Amino acid sequence: QVQLVESGGGLVQAGGSLRLSCAASGSIFNAMGWYRQAPGKQRELVASITSGGSTNYADSVKGRFTISRDKDKNSVYLQMNSLKPEDTAVYYCNANLKVVWPPAEYEYWGQGTQVTVSS
Repeated sequence: QVQLVESGGGLVQAGGSLRLSCAASGSIFNAMGWYRQAPGKQRELVASITSGGSTNYADSVKGRFTISRDKDKNSVYLQMNSLKPEDTAVYYCNANLKVVWPPAEYEYWGQGTQVTVSS
């Protein structure tokens, strides 16, 4: 059974830093990432990283956030620096699994962790 367990959210002042962690179990994933959802807004991609280490970031976090992955621990991390009030959201860990045969693709989600940035 696949499980994604997030940790590291909390309350921080603008300009501060937080580090989110997501520990995965039950499978090895092709890509992992972080999404966020603010009240009244759609869930959006924050950052993703492939099994090969290629990364992708939302424009709004480029230069401030860094995603990394530890394959041995089957974990993904999000280092968030220079946080802004607009970064306030629930952050969700995401994992993507592609099966070669029979062909299939699966998405898994963590339970979410709240990040609140005060001005």
